[in-house]
Amino acid sequence: MSSFKVFEIAGSGLSAQSVRLNTVASNLANADSVSGDPNTVYKARHPVFQAVHAALGAQSAASQQRSGAAVRVSGIVESNAPPTVRNDPGNPLADAQGNVYAPNVNVIEEMTDMISASRAYQNDVEVMSTAKDLMLATLKLGG
Repeated sequence: MSSFKVFEIAGSGLSAQSVRLNTVASNLANADSVSGDPNTVYKARHPVFQAVHAALGAQSAASQQRSGAAVRVSGIVESNAPPTVRNDPGNPLADAQGNVYAPNVNVIEEMTDMISASRAYQNDVEVMSTAKDLMLATLKLGG
């Protein structure tokens, strides 16, 4: 495995966690929005990650496993949970029954997901920093 492969792998993690942080931010930003129609209310979004093995040609499966894998976002899915119904007849968006519909965003779950994504991002940065330090130390040995 190339010494630079670690940067590709950690970089793919950085990119994936960045998407995850952006979807959490979008969910939190829309958590308090309401709609008069349950079909148009904001739905929580979540990224789907997929492991991607590097294209290594005709190498054996065992050597491919040792070479590492990256991660990518294969898509972003919307939650199927129903919206929360609130009776608020004074709201200008209320339907004929006086109900408004709030998104299915669980703020506690989103904050937990944000902390997890932030820590994973920090870990990937540390991996890249350590790999850089080790490469520099290796270069100093040869000089």
